[in-house]
Amino acid sequence: METTSRCSPQDHLVIIGNGMASHRLLEQVVEAPNRPARISVIGAEASPAYNRILLSPLLSGELQPDALSLRSASWYAERGITLHLGERVTHIDRGLQRVVTSQRTLAFDQLVIATGSRPALPDVPGMALEGVHGFRTLEDADTLADIATRGGQCVVIGGGLLGLEAAEGLRKRGADVYVIQRGTQLMNRQLDDTAARLLEATLAKRGLTIHTQAQLSHLEDDGHGHVAAVVLTDGRRLPAQSVVVAAGITPNAELGAEAGLETRRAILVDNTLATSDPRIHALGECCQFEQHTYGLVEPIWRQVEVLADALCGKGRARYREAPTATKLKISGIALYAFGPTEASAEHEVLSYHDPESGDYRRLLLRNGRLEGAVLYGDTRTGPWYFAKALAGTDLTACRQALLFGEADANALLDPDNAPSPSTTLEAA
Repeated sequence: METTSRCSPQDHLVIIGNGMASHRLLEQVVEAPNRPARISVIGAEASPAYNRILLSPLLSGELQPDALSLRSASWYAERGITLHLGERVTHIDRGLQRVVTSQRTLAFDQLVIATGSRPALPDVPGMALEGVHGFRTLEDADTLADIATRGGQCVVIGGGLLGLEAAEGLRKRGADVYVIQRGTQLMNRQLDDTAARLLEATLAKRGLTIHTQAQLSHLEDDGHGHVAAVVLTDGRRLPAQSVVVAAGITPNAELGAEAGLETRRAILVDNTLATSDPRIHALGECCQFEQHTYGLVEPIWRQVEVLADALCGKGRARYREAPTATKLKISGIALYAFGPTEASAEHEVLSYHDPESGDYRRLLLRNGRLEGAVLYGDTRTGPWYFAKALAGTDLTACRQALLFGEADANALLDPDNAPSPSTTLEAA
């Protein structure tokens, strides 16, 4: 797929979705010299765009709802953006170039689909019962906070980033929380075994009950259509007044598929974020580039740069995949990871572990270049490691110092610019 179609000042740009990706795109488009005069945004939620990354501290009570707001409704109006909130698009008519919502019909010259995703529900009986929740929206966070403050038992399905953040938030609000992880360890896509065990021990000390290698059998009905328990395939029964599903996401790609756009797991896009129809682009969690779909913000922010250029720039920017780093957003737990979780035969492994301080670092190098890192406890060097990995820097000269700090490693990499003893003393 390839597109040369770009907005002109006379065009009407319609964006379906008012999440973080859509909002970041708007911030760039409205600053473009040849931005479209007419921009309409349709959002299914009742509130303007907010920072979903902060839903976890909101649930735990560390933040108030207004801290999540990205812009007020007046910001949109002042920039000539028409905002339709609390509406769902029901149909895209590509022939007539219009979108139909529950309340109106809008013609478009250029269309962006940024409909995000929803929780992936395990295929087991009982998932439709009352008391089963996701954790994706402000409404979800409000609901879960209310449930937790009333106490009782909650089961979180999923031991990844979102599941652990939801579980800790529920615990801090007063719930008795169980976490079910299908794999052998928590955050199996980001952590090695040692870091996962450290994380599990820390969360267990806080009061979370964690079950790994736990396979769901079904959710038990209380006889009135509400969930009463989670039953595992080994026969264990975990009583629960509420169940939170955080075991992956499903792209909201149905609108694109129904409109005849090319889809696989999500709406297929090329390296300019154009779909199989050059007048329509897709962005964020609802799109698929090559074999990749998305759930983290870093690649989506890079998509926004490309799409803004495609719509209002010179159309030269191209999207490409790049490594991303992971941080866990749980108060009091510092974790930073990127790259492979397991070492191959070609990797050199450097590791450091201080059990008393809970500090752990493991680096994976191939031919002197850093390919992966896991840091637990002291994560201050994480961004430096990540930058060196992205740059493909040969770290052979500082190999012995790599585990013990950025300053020592940099001094070996560039001895001519290393601080003198007097400079170091003054800085201290």
